[in-house]
Amino acid sequence: MAITHGWSAGDQDSINAALARAVAAWPDRVFVDIDGREVSYAEFDRESNRVAHGLAELGVKAGHTVTTILDNNLDALLVWFSINKLGAISVPVNTAYKGEFLRHQLADARSAVVVAEADYAERVAGVATGLPELKALLYRDAAPATALQHKLVAPLDAHRHSNTGPTGHQVKPGDLAMLIYTAGTTGPSKGCMVSHNYAINLARQIIAASGRTQDDVQWTALPLFHMNATSTTILASMLKGGKAVVYKRFSVSNFWPEIERTGATIVSLLGSMIPLLVEAQDNEAAKRCFNQLRVVLGTPFPQPLQEKWKARFGSEILGANSFGITEASVVTTLPCGVQAKPNSSGVRSPDFDVRIVDDEDRELPPDTPGEVIVRPLKPHVMFEGYWNRPADTLKIMRNLWLHTGDIGKFDADGFFYFIDRKKDYMRRRGENISSYEMETTFRAHPAIEDLAVHAVLSDLTEDDVKVTAVLKADVALTEEELCRWAIDRLPYFAVPRYIEFRRELPRNPVGRILKYQLRDEGCTPATWDRDKAGLQLAKR
Repeated sequence: MAITHGWSAGDQDSINAALARAVAAWPDRVFVDIDGREVSYAEFDRESNRVAHGLAELGVKAGHTVTTILDNNLDALLVWFSINKLGAISVPVNTAYKGEFLRHQLADARSAVVVAEADYAERVAGVATGLPELKALLYRDAAPATALQHKLVAPLDAHRHSNTGPTGHQVKPGDLAMLIYTAGTTGPSKGCMVSHNYAINLARQIIAASGRTQDDVQWTALPLFHMNATSTTILASMLKGGKAVVYKRFSVSNFWPEIERTGATIVSLLGSMIPLLVEAQDNEAAKRCFNQLRVVLGTPFPQPLQEKWKARFGSEILGANSFGITEASVVTTLPCGVQAKPNSSGVRSPDFDVRIVDDEDRELPPDTPGEVIVRPLKPHVMFEGYWNRPADTLKIMRNLWLHTGDIGKFDADGFFYFIDRKKDYMRRRGENISSYEMETTFRAHPAIEDLAVHAVLSDLTEDDVKVTAVLKADVALTEEELCRWAIDRLPYFAVPRYIEFRRELPRNPVGRILKYQLRDEGCTPATWDRDKAGLQLAKR
């Protein structure tokens, strides 16, 4: 399929303008349902204005960053929109982060104000000495037990202003709406600068691929610190005047009762959620909801799982049938009504020029794997660069093309196929994991001489994490002891399932560890398995 799209201005929009249009058109329609509480477009607008005026009194201005560490709740949405209403930049942080993972992103974002759940506020307090720019910590519910010297620590409720009117600030489509941090696969995680138009355009892409209407109800349990939930569910619903349902945390047993309660017609799933639902025992609510879910957005969703889903639950559209990265949104997609080829990820998006090249950036013919490179065909449809990292931005934009670091191919009909990841990163249960930050954490253990953190194939379609380590001489340490040590220092999803101690690590002639070899070797007979050892993790 030849490229037929050229440069155009496209439809330029902002989150603020889109909400204002929705409020004017459908003030009394339900916008969001969170934990059974339904909030109309007009009420949501008023309540987010209150938070915006409260943040303004704390000194938040256009261009400032405000970091949030919030669970899936109404406040997470209100604070996000309130930040944007001031022309400020929302920085949603993964709620599982702690220690160095958390400190790095807080310090890099340079936020003077952080809004967090009470228990996450404790984590902020634990790293506050490394955050000289932090001025105020607002918390939900109970106050953190740890005091922060010379910082304002106050409940979020105390900063909901009585003024429910607009802030009066106007934003442009190219203004920054949020920073979304990468997994940090080749160094510390970097903040992708996401414009208002980028976020809205991603929502438009999802609407086009799913054929969404105003009558559709989209349900998600994905965290609101991911763009999948914010753009795919919240903004896409807002653009159509539909209802978005946000559930606190994914649960196999509660999934179908929730779908039945809300009348959901579209759901967003990720990773192991898909096989877990397909393989679960029969559920009466699932039987009553047969054919109710018209669209199931999710990845990975291989053909065998799609066939099982259709047989058990019905549905018209299954899988994402798209490819993208945080820096460039969705660059291949499947238009609604077009039949996907098996194992393909759609065709080129009209918003992007996408090519497959060799190591010298020479374009490769169809059916030949190579690196995926991208450039926009419209303004502000991909990231604006890495936050405060111009050198890193230039590096990824070699020859003025965004180099994704991923391997793929197009067939003669223009369908895209993802082959593998060039970058050294892992993905577990829908979360990207930085090997760099993982290794930085483990190197702090006094018994570790050398190590590599890498992926091994999981039986739930994604990666599991393995630590292959060399211990210092004359040091006694068991794999379980190392794993328990890691639990207090890592996000729950990053705690390794597998650990193996070796005398040495495989290296190339210049001394770099051959991680691809470790990944290919997988779980050797000497590998310790956390699951088999019965060591359970709390999902916090």
